[in-house]
Amino acid sequence: MKHIVAVVLIGFALSLCNLSERFKKSNSNSGPSGSSSSSSSGGSAEPGRATAEQIAALAGGQEIKWERQGMSWTVPAGWKEQENESKSFVWRSPGGADAASLIVSISPMPDSFPADTANDASYQQAKDRAKNGEVDEVKWVEIDGVKGVQFREASQEHPDAPRRLQWLSYRKYLGQLQGINLMLATQSKDFERHKNALYGILYSTKITH
Repeated sequence: MKHIVAVVLIGFALSLCNLSERFKKSNSNSGPSGSSSSSSSGGSAEPGRATAEQIAALAGGQEIKWERQGMSWTVPAGWKEQENESKSFVWRSPGGADAASLIVSISPMPDSFPADTANDASYQQAKDRAKNGEVDEVKWVEIDGVKGVQFREASQEHPDAPRRLQWLSYRKYLGQLQGINLMLATQSKDFERHKNALYGILYSTKITH
């Protein structure tokens, strides 16, 4: 399972390279404040609300807290903590390579960082990936009052490759602007089996902001 988590994080790091290039292009078209004149983040976002099936997948589970970052989730019974650091938090389900994981990371940003423009770049990158068949769901979703970009990777060519459900956003916490990267992942062949629990966990997110 550690190998799968490592692959997931490597994939995210590579995606950041593409996001950085898109962000630079987007920022070059922005005004002095870094805000785009036609910001898609200004549009409406649907509420992150779990379905009955997704709620049922968490029945008998527990609330877990990332105290240092003022965040919490509900996970199914049997999930265990794997990492609890100042900027990273990982829990996983029972099992071996077929297990699922909640992987959350925080990235501190300077106050001058244009979060709206960065959110737009994340959204556009996900839309571009959808055109390439890499992503099969992209939308603006508000979770606990925070608006972000939610996307889901399509089924992978190799069944053992990781498939991710991801939500990206920004918040101000304890006076600091932070990027939030929330991933729920498992092997592609096991995604459907875990899907309701993964969405249930995502929409159970509580965020101090």
